Amino acid sequence: MKKIALVTGVASGIGHACAEILLKNGIAVVGLSRRAEMDAPLGGDFTYVSGDVSVADDRARFVDTALQKYGRIDILVNVAGVAPKVRADLLTMTEESYDYVMNINTKGTLFLSQRVANEMLRNPGNEKGCIVNISSLSAYTSSVNRGEYCISKAGVSMITALFADRLAEYGIMVNEVRPGIIATDMTAKVQEKYDRLIDGGLLPVKRWGRPEDVAAAVWALCSGALPYMTGQSLDVDGGFHLRRL
Repeated sequence: MKKIALVTGVASGIGHACAEILLKNGIAVVGLSRRAEMDAPLGGDFTYVSGDVSVADDRARFVDTALQKYGRIDILVNVAGVAPKVRADLLTMTEESYDYVMNINTKGTLFLSQRVANEMLRNPGNEKGCIVNISSLSAYTSSVNRGEYCISKAGVSMITALFADRLAEYGIMVNEVRPGIIATDMTAKVQEKYDRLIDGGLLPVKRWGRPEDVAAAVWALCSGALPYMTGQSLDVDGGFHLRRL
């Protein structure tokens, strides 16, 4: 039986790469993004839904689209995320910016996972499904000029732990991938900064990460190759997490 995946943030970057690798491996994909339509359409068994993961009605429409078309959900990949519109010092960060980032990155991930987990529990047989969250190195790394983003990604890591704990008895594995410095629309605005840091030796692997690097880790978690692992994080960061002297 063909498996069915939901992928958020599917219109570009990591979400687009995740959808591509799932489709390549025979998974049907229903994707969500705030954009009216895809800039780079995906072929194969793909359905696009335009909506905002922070909005309850949009989340419901996204899930219902998948259920109406396929009758089940096997995989959820929570990719959708935003950076602050303005990078502001922690002492001047606004509540508006905090709410904007948290509503998409954390609240959207939490409540979409809740809805999909309940649908997965209805799947027949022992293979109920899996959930993969895209967190960030910012979940454990201080950036005082984008504190709301760091807090939101730390929240995603706790969401991973909570759902892994709650769903393990049903065979639903919940893990996360923590990307490092990945070449996407989000990081394009600070390319020069990260170019300097990478050239200066910040990363053992001296290059930018690519969305495809993250997607490869997501596929490893979705493919069934790691059936005894839950509540874990894969650092796809060129070695950033290493503490070096």
